[in-house]
Amino acid sequence: MTHLRIEMNSSTPVLRRSALLLTAAMMLPTLAHAQEFPTKPVRIITPFPVGSGPEGVVRLVAEKLSRAWGQPVVVENKPGGNGFIAIDTFKRGATDGHDLIQLDNVHLSAYPHLFKKLPYNPQKDFEPLLPLFKAYFFFTVAADSKYKNVAELIADAKAKPGKLNYGSWSVGNPVHLGSALFDTVAGIETQHIVYKETSQLYTGVATGELTYALGTSATAGPLYRAGKLKFLAAAAPRRIPAFKDVPTVAEAGGPAGFEVSGWTAIAAPKGLPKAVTDKIQRDIEKALAEPDVREKFLSFGYETFTPTRDQFNQYIQSESVRLAGIIKKANASLD
Repeated sequence: MTHLRIEMNSSTPVLRRSALLLTAAMMLPTLAHAQEFPTKPVRIITPFPVGSGPEGVVRLVAEKLSRAWGQPVVVENKPGGNGFIAIDTFKRGATDGHDLIQLDNVHLSAYPHLFKKLPYNPQKDFEPLLPLFKAYFFFTVAADSKYKNVAELIADAKAKPGKLNYGSWSVGNPVHLGSALFDTVAGIETQHIVYKETSQLYTGVATGELTYALGTSATAGPLYRAGKLKFLAAAAPRRIPAFKDVPTVAEAGGPAGFEVSGWTAIAAPKGLPKAVTDKIQRDIEKALAEPDVREKFLSFGYETFTPTRDQFNQYIQSESVRLAGIIKKANASLD
């Protein structure tokens, strides 16, 4: 019987060294590109208008990145059109990482269930790198509103089905979907009124045109500080540090565990080398950790939200499933 034996003991170390050298050689261009990035000005496209809370955060981050990278980092505002104007600009822009985009939970998790056909593919067009912040919403009513807590609001809504109303700036945003969810869990029926701008929305609450609206401290805060609005409760798991006197929804007599939050993220073009996306993510994380940024977050009532990239992508998918259920119950559509 003939035995075939292959002896590799003497050559295996050589083969391993060769494989390691080959792998290292293949990685060198990618690592070099990551170390050199950026090689020209970087643009961050945002769908939010100048002066809004999310836009203010991305400008702070852009300033930090500009210093760290030694290149201008420009924020370009492209508001309107459900964010599609900004997304189209991004899709036609640079694909090497020198164009980034700010997106929110609506773009990544809600719109796929609100539109039968989107002008973008959340999975194929973006590489979400990390969230910039999470913001919880407050139940806002006029300063002279008769409601002292959420329990009174629910009781009045049950006594007058379909008579009370709430507002938001569009169909499918966190305020609309959060309010629709509130109707469901509280067992009430209210009307949704759409306003063109957030400033008009919260003025509508202050003047009594609207029964209530959900709002963050960034969007509703100015009228709150001016004494024209009051916060009945925070739709959060715990009290917001900057508003310790405002109870949670459960503490105010509403449904236990009721939360409404929004977040925005920075995304890069799909297909960038991992070393480049890692560098961008790492440098943004450093910017978000700086004391003046954290102080700004506190004034806005924002919270840091720092999952790993894999955890963040899983979170986006879980949010998509959750919002799909709310949208179905609300029978909401944008087609």
